[in-house]
Amino acid sequence: MIDLTLDMEQYDCPFIDTTVDHEVSFSAVHWEFDGAARELETRMLVEGADREALENGLDTLTSHQRMTGCTLLAKQEDVAHIRTTIEETQAMGAIRSHDGYVTGPFHIEAGSELWHVGFDREVVADEALSRLEDHNDYRVLARDRTDLADLTDFVQNVGAAMTLIEGCRELSDAERRTLEAAVDGGYFRSPRGATLGTLAEEFGISKPAVSKRLRRGQEKLSERAIQALSDLE
Repeated sequence: MIDLTLDMEQYDCPFIDTTVDHEVSFSAVHWEFDGAARELETRMLVEGADREALENGLDTLTSHQRMTGCTLLAKQEDVAHIRTTIEETQAMGAIRSHDGYVTGPFHIEAGSELWHVGFDREVVADEALSRLEDHNDYRVLARDRTDLADLTDFVQNVGAAMTLIEGCRELSDAERRTLEAAVDGGYFRSPRGATLGTLAEEFGISKPAVSKRLRRGQEKLSERAIQALSDLE
């Protein structure tokens, strides 16, 4: 398996066009291609720089000539969840005609799109990339060859990975920011860079408060890490 990460600039994609005109980004949480209709149905998370940017972005997307359908599922402040249907783009056709497949989520922002696609053979991947050059601009950010052992390891340990992700999600915003500052500042290195005092000064709180944030954050992550270790194959 050849796994490619591409930075794509499609000229016929309504999502890309919308991010050029407005400060919004799109992240695909689910996608399904209808081969007969040659349409892509997606559930998208839309994030705007503010509420106005989100509203303007949704209006532009809905009225785009290549949009077949756009339904608002939920909206809160500057974030929305939408269901969309678009016509097949040239890039989609190039990937599909070479038996390519999606290996990860799409993210679209500031006029470009991050793609994760896979192919079964090197030569087919190269042919698909050549075809993409006809109507798109792209950069290959990563190209990895995955063997059966790697695939088996990935499949068997998805549960452990999700356990770690859940641990990160359980952190409060204050705990996350404090842990990030501690790591970046060298609090956990020996000799220490940052101290409780410097961290307290950075966040404008007391040293006991900083210590409490670090302790709670470390406890949440440590518990999840131990659970993940027990789940590893």
